[in-house]
Amino acid sequence: MHPWQETMEELRARTPEPGLAYPGHAAKLGGLDLLQAMIEGRVPDPPISRTLDFYLLEVERGRAVFQGQPGLAHYNPIGSVHGGWQATLLDSAMACAVHTLVEPGFGYTTLEFKIHCVRPLTEKTGPVRAEGRIVASGKRVATAEGRLVDAEGRLYSHGTTTCLIVEAAT
Repeated sequence: MHPWQETMEELRARTPEPGLAYPGHAAKLGGLDLLQAMIEGRVPDPPISRTLDFYLLEVERGRAVFQGQPGLAHYNPIGSVHGGWQATLLDSAMACAVHTLVEPGFGYTTLEFKIHCVRPLTEKTGPVRAEGRIVASGKRVATAEGRLVDAEGRLYSHGTTTCLIVEAAT
């Protein structure tokens, strides 16, 4: 078994039930602290992680990595994983890279993102990782870029995002 496949099993078992971070609690944490709490299991994985079988793997200031397992449940009618699955992983990685920079009391919303799918994913691809990195960040707007690769380093898609930094809802 490839180490990335072992990691998927560990990620699936990390949090027994997905859920939502309580908004009042989340608003008191900086973005990096909130994401680290999710990785440590102190904050539940969001429900979409179970629906689409992807999980936050690692974070640091200005960087976020998600790992996902493409499967038949993600297929489109033409026999490959839907581009929206790739877009969701990349959007999550790029936006969470932005989220690592926000201070307590703030969050973000995606203004726009664009991806380029350069290779089809199938259930045989195995686990893939989406890494998002900050390109530039100001007081109100941040941009990030991301890449989705397999365990051998082959590129499947890449993209960019622009996020608006906003006061968090409490």
